[in-house]
Amino acid sequence: MLVFVIYLLAFIICLSLSVMSTWCVRRLAQAHGWVDPPQLDRHVHTIPVPRLGGVAIYASFMIVIGIALMTRGWLGLASVLPSKTILSLLGPALIIFLLGLYDDMYGVGPYGKFGVQALAAVLLYMGGFGIRHLDLVLSGHTLGSFVGLPLTILWVLLITNAFNLIDGLDGLAAGSALFSTIVVFIASLVVPNPLVTFLTIVLAAAILGFLRFNFHPATIFLGDSGSLFIGFMLSALALEGSQKAPTMVAVAIPVVSLGLPILDVALAVIRRFLAGKPLFSGDSHHIHHKLLKRGLSQSDVALVLYAVTAGFGFLSLVLLQGRTTIALVLAVIGIGIFLGVQQLRYQEFAELLSALQRVTRRRQILANHIAIRHATELLSACDDFPSICKVLQGTLQPIGFDAIRLQKVGKNGFSASSLYPLRYKSDGNFFFSWSEREMGEPSWELRLKLVTSSTLRWGYFSIIRMCSSDALPLDVNVLTEYFQTSLSDAVDRASARLEALGQLEGEAQNTRTHRLAAGTMAD
Repeated sequence: MLVFVIYLLAFIICLSLSVMSTWCVRRLAQAHGWVDPPQLDRHVHTIPVPRLGGVAIYASFMIVIGIALMTRGWLGLASVLPSKTILSLLGPALIIFLLGLYDDMYGVGPYGKFGVQALAAVLLYMGGFGIRHLDLVLSGHTLGSFVGLPLTILWVLLITNAFNLIDGLDGLAAGSALFSTIVVFIASLVVPNPLVTFLTIVLAAAILGFLRFNFHPATIFLGDSGSLFIGFMLSALALEGSQKAPTMVAVAIPVVSLGLPILDVALAVIRRFLAGKPLFSGDSHHIHHKLLKRGLSQSDVALVLYAVTAGFGFLSLVLLQGRTTIALVLAVIGIGIFLGVQQLRYQEFAELLSALQRVTRRRQILANHIAIRHATELLSACDDFPSICKVLQGTLQPIGFDAIRLQKVGKNGFSASSLYPLRYKSDGNFFFSWSEREMGEPSWELRLKLVTSSTLRWGYFSIIRMCSSDALPLDVNVLTEYFQTSLSDAVDRASARLEALGQLEGEAQNTRTHRLAAGTMAD
């Protein structure tokens, strides 16, 4: 009962200190012009706002921890709050806080940030906080430093920067961190871990007091000093709070409980890689930006993502039931992420899905390419338009095309019936359709220039699809290689044949005319 009262008292004191210190820091920042103007496209605020909220969170948190350390003997918390263990955590946390504060005031490049954060992670590992057990193969297997240290550094960098990345909307990073802190607190009660329980209570109070001023419309921002500090503390506490859990659950709990920032980082890295953009460049395509573009207000987006964070937290607590729940939890998370990403409509992932679909349809694509190449050979033997149309229909109809169109450069000089089965249209083009669909305005048309192998320009050839709902199982580049030249030569030969026939008919007509004239004169 005494411990519960102490926890409650620590929460109330830290909450009060956080509210007062946030108010003071905001006034001080406004007086000295330490504000963040809306300069970049990804900024959603419209007026300059102070961004030193991390100072208030850090100060209120440290004051309460300092009081607890000084009174722990009198309160009977010497075993709950070992000073050496706490200092081994707060020392690296101070480095992270100072890094963020310097970045807020002067700016630090991404590699400088990663270097300092890696140093803090090394100190954290040396102090006893880190990944030392990974029961994926053998239960109770202890990792050596050559494996545990790199994993710890990777984890700290991931979570620390994840909260920094989602800090782009009023109340989002702080609110998500509050939910994650509560989850770590509950997990530390179940495992149990009194040290993590006390630290998460104080951290939650510091965040909650600040959130009063940070929710939309925010009058102060976390800044890097706040987001980096909170992310670093949660990375350490989430690991420490789950280390006593059995088997793979110890690994899964912190990963799932911090699911939203991890997901945002993963999506950012993947989509920037797919788009060929620098991985560390900022953009306006994070999850909260996409939700804003869907028409939600800042408050609505924050609440939606709070619910997502709470959902991840609930699933992480389900893992405390044992390793038998891991498959179910991972399945629910996988389905949820897949559906959620689809709703966000990332073009990078739409293209990736399209590429995967093309891979699964590769056999059909290859068959269509082979058919085009066979048609290239057949066209080389064609010298009239009926045979050309027969080859094109037999090749293009199975692929999904509906019609072809020919347009000759200059006056064609052909009669409407001479190019059968091509039909003459009022726009001056010749058209041939084999589809049962109504021939209206095409939804997809590929227009190729007809230039023969002797560089003679004949005109234009178009392939038409009336419905483009299905993906085209064809690389259009195969049409612009030898097929285009072979078709041009075939059309040129057929045209020359028609012209020759026209000349023969003209000569025959002239001969008949001369004979009739001669007969008339003889009479």
